[in-house]
Amino acid sequence: MMADGHVVIVGGGQAGGEAASRLREAGFGGAISLYGDEPHAPYTRPPLSKAFLAGEADEAALLTRAPHTYANAGINFHAGQRVTGIDRTARTIQIGSSKAESYDKLILATGGRPRKLQVPGAELRNIYYLRSIADAQMLRAAMHPGQNLVITGGGYIGLEVAAVAIKLGLRVTVLETAPRLLARVTSPDMSDFYTGIHCAHGVQIRTSVTVTGFQADGSGEAVGKVLVGDGAPIPADLVLIGIGLVPNVELASEAGLLVDNGIVVNAEAQTSDPDIYAIGDCAAHARHGFLHRPVRLESVPNALEQARFAAASICGKPTSAAAPPWFWSDQYGLKLQMAGLPEGYETSVLRGTYDSMSFIKFYLKNDVVIAADAINRAGDFMIAKHLIATRATVLVERLDDETLPLKSILASK
Repeated sequence: MMADGHVVIVGGGQAGGEAASRLREAGFGGAISLYGDEPHAPYTRPPLSKAFLAGEADEAALLTRAPHTYANAGINFHAGQRVTGIDRTARTIQIGSSKAESYDKLILATGGRPRKLQVPGAELRNIYYLRSIADAQMLRAAMHPGQNLVITGGGYIGLEVAAVAIKLGLRVTVLETAPRLLARVTSPDMSDFYTGIHCAHGVQIRTSVTVTGFQADGSGEAVGKVLVGDGAPIPADLVLIGIGLVPNVELASEAGLLVDNGIVVNAEAQTSDPDIYAIGDCAAHARHGFLHRPVRLESVPNALEQARFAAASICGKPTSAAAPPWFWSDQYGLKLQMAGLPEGYETSVLRGTYDSMSFIKFYLKNDVVIAADAINRAGDFMIAKHLIATRATVLVERLDDETLPLKSILASK
């Protein structure tokens, strides 16, 4: 337990900001320094591809806490300062090329960066990635009605941007290398559902397509066409590349910490150095407390949970059991909420209908509910989370019978 001393947090995103606040709430009375390389106070990233990109939310709406709350809590927040190194022997971090600061405990919340598409022409103008406020501002400024937007990557980021772009009057084509949209995260039926939704709104969907390069327009500087492996070039006034995230592990790796698809951490978010923690998108669970296997999760709930666990560990407080992972996505007014991971499911049960745009789909293995996808069913989703968290065994016939309220199924557990 550490009641005072100095905790340094590297990474000024939502995970870092949450860790700083949780330390104070857990009773830590020492110094807290929070370093972020962006010029903003900690903010949440999911709206960047939705409300913020659509112009329906401003920067202030993204902030997780008002900037003055950090100073009020005695948290020294340093915006626009990049940490460049860690000296574990001296227990210091390096800021820029000259300044050093000591720590007693260190929390790495370094996040990740968009995975680059390494093909000819990728350096042309009007090719965008989306991770930061600055990225979203540049993309939004480039989007105008009537333009051709090509999105490479049929995951949630790409599909959310497609929905916004259609609303703004652009013509949108989504290219996905896998045989279906959302192939890594959901079932074929849900992929078909979202393919149908996007096609109904005018999005052109092409799967099993490999982007081989980009061709310049008449200026020779901006993108004009997207080249694909087995078809005609696709006209493009701008391109969004959304093919995944690379965890920022360089600081940890150079400091000699264990890295394997992320900075490897235990159940308390400790790295291979017990005085250093890692949380959020950069951290890989050696054994996730609920899933019981190695995994790196890219989600706000996971980042917040790890921030709580790290703060509790530093303050010598007990931590609660790990929760099932959960995620969400907003597209065309549809609220998708997902809990658990449907890996290896044997049976699925749909309550409601796809056509109604209000349903919940359960995934079961050995009659145990392991995951659920809900569309516009927030109440049912909360019950589903509990069923998953308790590893509930449920008869398929009961889940399939909509005359039985889910609450009654929950009550019988």
